Amino acid sequence: MKRILTLVIIAILFSACKQSQENTNLPKDVQIKEDVRFKLFPTENMWTFLKLDTQSGKIWQVQYSVGNDYRGEVDLNVNSLVTGDSLKNGRFTLYPTKNFYNFVLLDQYNGKMWQVQWSMENEHRLITPIN
Repeated sequence: MKRILTLVIIAILFSACKQSQENTNLPKDVQIKEDVRFKLFPTENMWTFLKLDTQSGKIWQVQYSVGNDYRGEVDLNVNSLVTGDSLKNGRFTLYPTKNFYNFVLLDQYNGKMWQVQWSMENEHRLITPIN
């Protein structure tokens, strides 16, 4: 009886895990690739994403609109954080913070980090090393 109960519990847990994986906001035909050059990261602002070049660490703030206004892309950092043979897909990734406007950029190869702040106003955008 214990064996049957254990098998039932395992089956229920497996089913719950599978269902939670299927409940994403992406259509079923969209495949997420891990080893790609560019990735989009959502912000808490429904109109704003951050586009990351995973090779170089360059980041752009991407704004979209349902109308014709306020659609575009602006640089958050225009300089590559690595060069030459160090450019590899998947090297950099972004982590959201509890702060609406801030992310942490991580170099997954050497552990260096930067604070990334996006904003609608140019003077409030920044990327600065975390030492």
